[in-house]
Amino acid sequence: MVNLSVALCGIPLENPIIPASGTFGFGYEFAELYDINCLGTFSMKGTTAQPRFGNPAPRIAECPQGMLNAVGLQNPGVEKVISEELPKLKACFRKPVMANVSGFSEEEYVQVCQALDAQEQVGWLEINISCPNVHGGGMSFGTSPEAAARVTRAVRAVTRKPLLIKLSPNVTDIVSIARVCQEAGADGLSLINTLLGMRIDPRTRRPVLANETGGLSGPAILPVAVRMVYQVYKAVSIPIVGMGGVSCARDVIELMLAGATAVQVGAQNLVDPLACPRIIEELPAEMEKYGIKDLNEIIGGAHKWEKM
Repeated sequence: MVNLSVALCGIPLENPIIPASGTFGFGYEFAELYDINCLGTFSMKGTTAQPRFGNPAPRIAECPQGMLNAVGLQNPGVEKVISEELPKLKACFRKPVMANVSGFSEEEYVQVCQALDAQEQVGWLEINISCPNVHGGGMSFGTSPEAAARVTRAVRAVTRKPLLIKLSPNVTDIVSIARVCQEAGADGLSLINTLLGMRIDPRTRRPVLANETGGLSGPAILPVAVRMVYQVYKAVSIPIVGMGGVSCARDVIELMLAGATAVQVGAQNLVDPLACPRIIEELPAEMEKYGIKDLNEIIGGAHKWEKM
């Protein structure tokens, strides 16, 4: 028997598999396909203070080994998330859920976090300071250490629950941003968000996306995610949720060896709605292949050779 269970910021997970925000809705949609209680947890659709209709279409573009999205944080707003979405979720999910929060100002992050922090169903707050698909917010907070620290401190002051800061890969030095988030009170870090990309249609000679640019996700970005998780793990002492291009159990093990305590699965949910239960089912055999009895033993395992 192998042990799949881990603990994220003190909250136990039956396994480390977490569908990523923006690829899993509010959970109950996938509950029509399988029992979502098999998951460690999942990260809800990104929530803002007011309803957002998102960016104009087209918002999705295919590319080799991945996809571009510029959805633009479409969501019903925090009041409806609390009054409508969470009750629907409670009917089919018995575990704590991760609430993903986005904003266009420090005040908005504070407002939304306060409201969600008060909800019994919410186990963690994942603060998205790294969305590349909106203007005037999102990634603008995640590319500056000073701005990232300010948002982290502001939210930490009004919340009690574990705080995960979701970092952008679209920076020169992700390690410096990770450090200041830890110093400002973050309990953990999520990385990486999507990479900024673009596609151009040779027929029209115009960008494929109405937003012009979008976030690149899918298998193509896994090596970037592994590299950044590896670098950040060496620089901080708080847990990391790794993500970016995960599509199979081997990818999970690779990110955990780099330093992740848990692993989010994003774009693969859109390709294969049963991706997460498949990965969970595959994990024990993949662990046995590499002589792994307990996933906790391999967190950061790729760093041990440095100390030899």
